Amino acid sequence: MNRLIKYIFLILSLGFGNGLTALELVPLRNVQLLDSPFLHAQNTNKVYLMALDVEKLLAPFRREAGLPFKETYGNWESTGLDGHMGGHYVSALALMYASTGDKAVLQRLNYVVGELKKCQEKIGTGYIGGIPDSKKMWDEIAKGDIRADNFSTNERWVPWYNIHKIYAGLRDAYWYADNKDAKKMLVKLSDWAIDLTKNLSPEQMQTMLRTEHGGMNEVFVDVAKITGDKKYLKLAESFSQQAILQPLEKSQDQLTGLHANTQIPKVIGFKHYGDATNNKEWKNAAEFFWQTVIDKRTVAIGGNSVKEHFHDTADFTPMINEVEGPETCNTYNMLKLTEMLYLSAGEKSNPAMKYVDYYERALYNHILASQNPTTGGFVYFTPMRPNHYRVYSQVHDGMWCCVGSGLESHSKYAEFIYARDKKSKKLPKVFINLFIPSHMEWKEQGIKITQNTLFPDAETTSITIDKSARFRLQLRYPGWVEAGKLSLSINGKKEGVTQQPGEFIALERHWKKGDKVELTLPMRSTLEEMPDGSNYYAILHGPIVLAAKTQPFAAEKINYFADGSRMGHIASGQMCPLEAAPFLLGNSQDFIQKLKPVAGKPLTFDASGLINGKQMAHVELIPFFRLHESRYSIYWPYTTAADVEKARAKAAADEKARLDLQVKTIDQVAPGEQQPESDHFYQGEQSEAGLYNGRHWRHTRAWFSYELNDKLRETKILQITYAGIDAGRAFEIQLNGEVIAKVESTGNAQEFFAVDYAIPAALVEKAKGKYTLKFVAAPGSIAGGIYGVRLLRE
Repeated sequence: MNRLIKYIFLILSLGFGNGLTALELVPLRNVQLLDSPFLHAQNTNKVYLMALDVEKLLAPFRREAGLPFKETYGNWESTGLDGHMGGHYVSALALMYASTGDKAVLQRLNYVVGELKKCQEKIGTGYIGGIPDSKKMWDEIAKGDIRADNFSTNERWVPWYNIHKIYAGLRDAYWYADNKDAKKMLVKLSDWAIDLTKNLSPEQMQTMLRTEHGGMNEVFVDVAKITGDKKYLKLAESFSQQAILQPLEKSQDQLTGLHANTQIPKVIGFKHYGDATNNKEWKNAAEFFWQTVIDKRTVAIGGNSVKEHFHDTADFTPMINEVEGPETCNTYNMLKLTEMLYLSAGEKSNPAMKYVDYYERALYNHILASQNPTTGGFVYFTPMRPNHYRVYSQVHDGMWCCVGSGLESHSKYAEFIYARDKKSKKLPKVFINLFIPSHMEWKEQGIKITQNTLFPDAETTSITIDKSARFRLQLRYPGWVEAGKLSLSINGKKEGVTQQPGEFIALERHWKKGDKVELTLPMRSTLEEMPDGSNYYAILHGPIVLAAKTQPFAAEKINYFADGSRMGHIASGQMCPLEAAPFLLGNSQDFIQKLKPVAGKPLTFDASGLINGKQMAHVELIPFFRLHESRYSIYWPYTTAADVEKARAKAAADEKARLDLQVKTIDQVAPGEQQPESDHFYQGEQSEAGLYNGRHWRHTRAWFSYELNDKLRETKILQITYAGIDAGRAFEIQLNGEVIAKVESTGNAQEFFAVDYAIPAALVEKAKGKYTLKFVAAPGSIAGGIYGVRLLRE
């Protein structure tokens, strides 16, 4: 009751919308990309987008509505997350139409929305979605029967996360393509959510929000803005998870061990709600989250997370050891949050510029780099492990989350180039955020400009005034340009620059058609240490991360394109031992000074003799966004020439046992980690997951199970990892219904320890490569905690 009174008071005293931001991005429809890597990526993405089988994408929605349907796509689209791609697809079509004006894209968008409308009308409640057998689940939830853990609610894989995509798709179809049916459908779907949750207590809502739920709070704020009805703000607040919000409001970093991309959309919603209601605490929570993730959890390319989770800020070892590095979806969402914080900062130069600097870094080095420039395929994980590689989706194989968000990301590159001050009526202000070739028009103010640049291959950009008008041009002085190095000219006449890096250069005048402003932005090479201060460095030139193609294994054949398997998004090929990784040699300043630009190759540097490694007598560093279908190194261990062999020996000793285990591993599960568990079809009752000393666990008072695979039928051993703290727990371990071990106690003096259980040969033969592993608690006891599961060769 107190929260409701507080909410009503807040709305009545402030009025909806008083907290809106001072700046706005110039709409996509008013910005057109010119020739650049971004235009190429956008065009490549349009081909991929239009090649997808729309009937397969619509199939889950038609199935749940009881309408005739053809086959669905495979992979995530047919194993529980059915329909999530359809929502992303609607958003991507809307964004692509706004960016290009392509009538074929609009026709496709209107067709999809029209078919979804038929599904909504057939169901009749306002609901629309592709979640398998969803009516039963929603009926249970409406009655308060809620069974939720970190990735499932009532035995359905992240249902709110799933339908958040269709909410966002309908919103985007209305906002970007003015589809009126989409608006009506969005409102009906939102009213369905109100009716579904109207009898749930705040405690029941928070129980439901234990499961990943995307940006449901964000989209309900948008519905409030679209309709002007404050009831949707109340719904947005009820869909905001207090367990995440409250520590952030107190500036407490409790993110370690959490599934990263589960949290970022929630925080976008906190910020959006805070802006709409002028709630300072919620806005500050979002700012603290952003700063913490950027400062303490983000690597050089602008991405974050290992195996989808936030790791310990004081230990980036997993970032180097593991192949499941930063997830592209995380950066997609961090850029959304960055946009909102930038618009709130307005003309406060230093706060605003840190957002733009990050946005640029992540856009070039993670988002642009995540698309195969030839096929248009998308990357899920970008390993920071030296000498590893990435895999790409194919049009009809790979329906992962990062394919859905990728379809959107590569459709909206024009979104952040320009901003404007929407409150200034007497003197319009145009902000140049990014140096990307483009046309921009602000019709209401009679402003038209063109930006021409070869950046980052060239260190200059020019802005031409295409229509006479009086306005202020706000030019970005990037943080990566040294103080005093930026130069500016207007119509060929050099102008003095008193501003510093991280500030805007304000040029106010009555501009004439044909006036030209030119900026010179000298770029320099730098070494950037891993955020935890460990001995790994990335090499940058300006904001561009440089990397090297590597070939540690001669005559190796790698398939860089993922198949349709559940875990096809992981580059699961051979890992190169860290002792074989290339090392940077010499002191940092000496290294930078000896880098040599390669004539005729923009942003290419000769590092021969500066990097020690196998088959690296000649080393060229190139922008990571141009490096594809190859092993590579972004982060490099540092040592001196005299100590390189000692460093290699230490790396070999540190990693030997781990790599030996990896070679023997056929399949593995990380209990308590969302994607590994869903990839292995986790099921369970009375089960809980958590984090202990940096490692995830799962236990149960009833049972839980996973599906494991051994295609070649090589399995000899089941290895289970326990923690010594869990003493006195009794349970059975079953494989395909057969008890292979009765555990009397998992207690041990060691903090973590592994136990090997032999798998009978007869069971291996009978299993035919498919195993259901089940942990069953003894009466009154607990099964687990289980910290690791592996099927091993002999």
